[in-house]
Amino acid sequence: MELAIAAEAFADHLERVRRLSPATVRAYRSDLRDLGASAGPIALEEADLEVLRDWLWRATQRGDARSTLARRAAAARSFFSWAQEQGLIAHDPSLRLIAPKKGRTLPTVASRDAMSGLLDAHRAAAGAGEPVALRDHAILELLYGSGIRVSELCGLDIDDLDLDRGTARVLGKGSKERVVPYGAPARDALRAYLTRGRPALIARAAAATPAVMLGTRGARIGPRTVYTLVARVLAPIVGAETIGPHALRHTAATHLLDGGADLRAVQEILGHASLGTTQIYTHVSAERLTATYRLAHPRA
Repeated sequence: MELAIAAEAFADHLERVRRLSPATVRAYRSDLRDLGASAGPIALEEADLEVLRDWLWRATQRGDARSTLARRAAAARSFFSWAQEQGLIAHDPSLRLIAPKKGRTLPTVASRDAMSGLLDAHRAAAGAGEPVALRDHAILELLYGSGIRVSELCGLDIDDLDLDRGTARVLGKGSKERVVPYGAPARDALRAYLTRGRPALIARAAAATPAVMLGTRGARIGPRTVYTLVARVLAPIVGAETIGPHALRHTAATHLLDGGADLRAVQEILGHASLGTTQIYTHVSAERLTATYRLAHPRA
């Protein structure tokens, strides 16, 4: 079997059997196509360690980041491990493949005061009753109040919300369902949007939809629209040119830990499979504490 054909079969396996998210499948498929382009039209059995090393060397020469190299090496290891399990190859050439370790970068987060000011401003703007302003306020409050991913926000249906309890049922990575809480400000913003904003937006739709968040034409909102909204309002207050909805997730997690939340509880709220993923936010909290100490203590 050709390497390229086997790689496509592996991507299909990730999508249909392991049911990974579309974004994750796209990343694996892109990395393995890059491997195929580097190796050329060869059989899967011909892809040895030297082929893999040459692939990563080429990526290094064109300036790929260490994080990209690490991700591609991980994609190759997963692919060849699967190929061996399927009996397509006798030996896994990726076992000795080494890529630069991905550098740890702390997430960008907004301060409590900055978030308070931002959300207060959007609540005031939504007070006029304009549908998109009501929706945008509800989006920002829910992303920050619950820490959900943008894909989870866009996938929310009306039946997923429990306004009385202040919870939302979301479908996370790997099609894993969980229930997340949100606070009174997010609940109030959602109620205002569902009462006065969503009916005006859905009136513009070509067909009815159960989606909570709608675009200007009344259809389910897309991640790009949410990204644009968050980038526009959040970038100025965190001082970053490239910022997206994940920054609100980072901010929510950091503020939970700053407030004394248990790490395991934050892991469950965020839907992280590994506690190690959640632990990055303890580093953020420690860094913020250190910065405060250095500014405030006379002997710092």
